[in-house]
Amino acid sequence: MSQKVTKAIFPVAGLGTRFLPATKSIPKEIMTLVDRPLIQYAIDEARSAGIEEFIFVTSRGKGALEDYFDHAHELESNLKRNGKTELLDLLRSTNMDSGAIAYVRQHKAMGLGHAVWCARRLVSDAEAVAVILTDDVIMGEPPCLQQMIEAHAEIGGTMVATMEVPLEKTAAYGVLDVAEDMGAIVRARGLVEKPKENPPSNLAVIGRYILAPTVLSNLNKLRQGAGGEIQLTDAIADEITEGREVYGLRFRGRRYDCGSKAGFLQATVAFGLQRDELRDEFLDYLNDVVATQAPAR
Repeated sequence: MSQKVTKAIFPVAGLGTRFLPATKSIPKEIMTLVDRPLIQYAIDEARSAGIEEFIFVTSRGKGALEDYFDHAHELESNLKRNGKTELLDLLRSTNMDSGAIAYVRQHKAMGLGHAVWCARRLVSDAEAVAVILTDDVIMGEPPCLQQMIEAHAEIGGTMVATMEVPLEKTAAYGVLDVAEDMGAIVRARGLVEKPKENPPSNLAVIGRYILAPTVLSNLNKLRQGAGGEIQLTDAIADEITEGREVYGLRFRGRRYDCGSKAGFLQATVAFGLQRDELRDEFLDYLNDVVATQAPAR
């Protein structure tokens, strides 16, 4: 049995250049998907998986992200005074307890591996830690990280969330070299970051990880990989080289790449249609749009 995973790292230092000019003044992570910021989806997923401590790797200009998790006393008082109890409960559900969140700065963009490495002093050398990328919003039940933590409790090691992608798109992902396919779980013999040709499989690594303590030790090498950055996949691949197990989990659910405009719009439609109070009106509108834009036959 593996030790319980109770800490998660959220690398949120990116500039969000694909969403300029919006991200000129607001962090990408608090852009709203329906009526919740992206970061709230990640926090809710982590909480449901039993995460108790939240480590944010931030950068200059992320003050609004930090303020989001603070208590809004004036707003709470206003809602309470006006009897808006449902909105008050909703607002309070976004609050974080004092001491539950820690912030560390990444002063220079040097890759995902470097961002995780920046949080190393907040994780002991005897505990596994989760990593959640807020760009990847996953609709699934149970939530993706919960699926991973339940599987990790049984088999241990290092685990990544994985999904099948078309071979021509593997160059945009870390890709698993599969040693053993056990259905939902695969055991890896290697990982390749953004293979330009001859990918070892079409199983792509997406933004959920459970890292054994030794992965953070591997990151201490600060070795540059693909794109001249310090790649987390390289540190995970070192686990295999050194004789430790790395697994991929084919999670149950659908992933939306909210780091891209098209993915963000797709997620907006998907999550909007899940809401009882929005579904009928929104679906009618979408049907009208499709009907009016369909090519004539």
